[in-house]
Amino acid sequence: MSSEYHKEEETDAETMTLSQMIYELMGTVLGAVIVLLLVLALFLRQVTVDGASMNDTLQHDDRLLVTCFQYTPRCGDIVIVTHGRYLEEPIIKRVIAVAGQSIDIDSSTGDVIVDGVLLKENYILGRTTTLPNSTELPAVIPEGYVFVMGDNREHSLDSRSVTVDLIPVENIIGKAVFRWYPINTFGWL
Repeated sequence: MSSEYHKEEETDAETMTLSQMIYELMGTVLGAVIVLLLVLALFLRQVTVDGASMNDTLQHDDRLLVTCFQYTPRCGDIVIVTHGRYLEEPIIKRVIAVAGQSIDIDSSTGDVIVDGVLLKENYILGRTTTLPNSTELPAVIPEGYVFVMGDNREHSLDSRSVTVDLIPVENIIGKAVFRWYPINTFGWL
């Protein structure tokens, strides 16, 4: 009888150990999910590109991760903006000039000039032109604002138009840092 009693104790100990392992594993997985959700909510967001204004850099339906924690816009960054002056939908554009910088567009050549220096924009598609209801240029970007343009200059509604106008920094959700879909373009931006 004593050997049967020891076998029952061993089985209970094994069962208890297995249930403890499962409990600990579930706790670890739950903790990891909570941390991931907090990171995504506080530091990263996922956005989907809508439209062709950022072609060839970004395509319609690309999926991007956007860093949004304590972000300060810099020239060349691809940003997600909550809306423009008279535009209610979020937009994805590239920061061309920040507060204190001067910007001009040479209408005869399409050149973009920031602080008197011609921008080297090997990422653009098309020619930079002025838009209907154009913003008055040259201009100095006031404190708290940025000037943005799409990379597909002939098909982008951006800061060149009063419809979008200069973007208040507080309207910038964050900087696009990573494309995770489609898989064939997976990588850092």
